[in-house]
Amino acid sequence: MSKFTSDTILEAMRSTGMIPVFYHADIEIAKAVMEASYKGGVRVFEFTNRGGNAFDVFTQLLVHAQQYPDMVLGIGTIMNAEATQKFIDAGAHFIVSPILKPEMAEVCKKHDVPWIPGCATLTEIVTAKEHGAAVIKIFPGSVLGPGFVSSVLPVIPGYQLMPTGGVEPTKENLSAWFKAGVMCVGMGSQLFKKEIMEKKDWPALERSVADAMSIIKEIRK
Repeated sequence: MSKFTSDTILEAMRSTGMIPVFYHADIEIAKAVMEASYKGGVRVFEFTNRGGNAFDVFTQLLVHAQQYPDMVLGIGTIMNAEATQKFIDAGAHFIVSPILKPEMAEVCKKHDVPWIPGCATLTEIVTAKEHGAAVIKIFPGSVLGPGFVSSVLPVIPGYQLMPTGGVEPTKENLSAWFKAGVMCVGMGSQLFKKEIMEKKDWPALERSVADAMSIIKEIRK
């Protein structure tokens, strides 16, 4: 049972405006990255199910996150109902998928856990909403672009969209997305720069997270 309600999670996503999306096979690196993100101001973090030991790392990360009572920790790259159930049982606060698979919606609904499916067309977005998705991931963001969001939102006013994939922590890129009308953005490799990760320069990561957060705050004024 999640310690956060769906509403609390959605509010954290909205107010933070940015969700780091990260995977590493080494639990110590995953912990360090989550900590740096938290210190930089992030309150929602998505670990991705991308490696053979992702489940083990994620369960350890959940334990580690308990020291941050307001940290919402979800799992991404979930592809079916079985994996959805497994990660919810482990304690995931929300479920993110790169695809739209309604069988996952049923599991999330049963446990009152937010389901955030990946969509690339207006039909998929509306179908996701009809199946109970409160937030919809626009994926791949780099291919669809802010123009896609500003074109579809007039047809579906009030929908909460979160682009992921290719979102950059620059004023120019973030401005384009937020002006298009997104609720928040998911950010992966652009945030976790190769040189920072190689050097394990966690203070530098904390600074880049804080910088991205302040850009978002400024844009939203």
